[in-house]
Amino acid sequence: MKKLQALFVGIVAIIAILTFTAHHLARTSGQAGRDTLTIYNWGDYIDPDLIKKFEEEYHVKVIYETFDSNEAMLTKIQQGGTNYDIAIPSDYMIQKMISENLLIKLDHSKITGLDNIGSYFLDQPFDPKNAYSIPYFWGTLGIVYNEDMVEAPLVHWDDLWKEEYENNILLIDGAREVMGFALNSLGYSLNSTNMDELHEAVDKLKLLTPNVKAIIGDEIKMYMAQEEAAIAVTFSGEAAEMMDENDSLHYVIPPEGSNLWFDNMVIPSTARNVDAAYDFINFMLIPENAAQNAEYVGYATPNDKAKALLPEEISSDEAFYPSPEVISHLEVYEDLGKEMLGIYNDLFLQFKMFRN
Repeated sequence: MKKLQALFVGIVAIIAILTFTAHHLARTSGQAGRDTLTIYNWGDYIDPDLIKKFEEEYHVKVIYETFDSNEAMLTKIQQGGTNYDIAIPSDYMIQKMISENLLIKLDHSKITGLDNIGSYFLDQPFDPKNAYSIPYFWGTLGIVYNEDMVEAPLVHWDDLWKEEYENNILLIDGAREVMGFALNSLGYSLNSTNMDELHEAVDKLKLLTPNVKAIIGDEIKMYMAQEEAAIAVTFSGEAAEMMDENDSLHYVIPPEGSNLWFDNMVIPSTARNVDAAYDFINFMLIPENAAQNAEYVGYATPNDKAKALLPEEISSDEAFYPSPEVISHLEVYEDLGKEMLGIYNDLFLQFKMFRN
């Protein structure tokens, strides 16, 4: 009898140890637990003080991971290796994720502060009625130039092709962005699927080759701030960071048209802590928090009440908060489908190889 009792006690002890171990592993891996929120975001895309503030107010530990492209983010979420509670993809990728059933449809009764968001940033075609996403930041693609290194301010996309800028332009390393401004410079949509237009765009890009010093990623900010080149094509938020480092830099949106982008908060369908995800969305919709985030990151906030809290030199700067007239000439990237995206990538690769 005593042997049976000892055996029973041993089994109970083993079960208790295994249960504790499994619980501990789940918590430390960031994949489970009501006291953990796992966020997947672009690098340096939130004020770290806001993460600390959220943790203190909601008694939740935040695990923060970053990605460097929408495509990398999509692959990680598709693989399901980590159960992210919040992700912040861009417009066309949100559309793709919705079509692949990778997002939770939002319960708007659990969201407070959505009325702080400007009406223009809501109900966009990539997510009608914001059924799956809530605005986080927005911005444009444009030209940064150094007034001390150019003869005259740049205004149009075609200015990039001037011979005087030989070996003096940095381009962002993105197929949609580079093919897009080439298409816009020809008067075409940056979402064109017309093969004649696409080939015309890549042929024009090849003519730009003598002026292109490098096609790079995040280093573009440092190089422009340190005056390694006179001109760059990049996003508005990146431009803002450069301009903080160098007063000679200016940012323009060519009137022929460009990209208007949105990054929104979503809850992936594999999320483990949906309640905390809603808490985070509501936390970021609070005007004071959104304004603090906008000042830190440098991108434009879609939160009208937050914008009113920003210094006037920021909120009145039409390079970063363009007028409705300028916005009317801008386009949001559409999900062109896997096949067409492959064509864009191939043509962009042609241009990059042509440079070599």
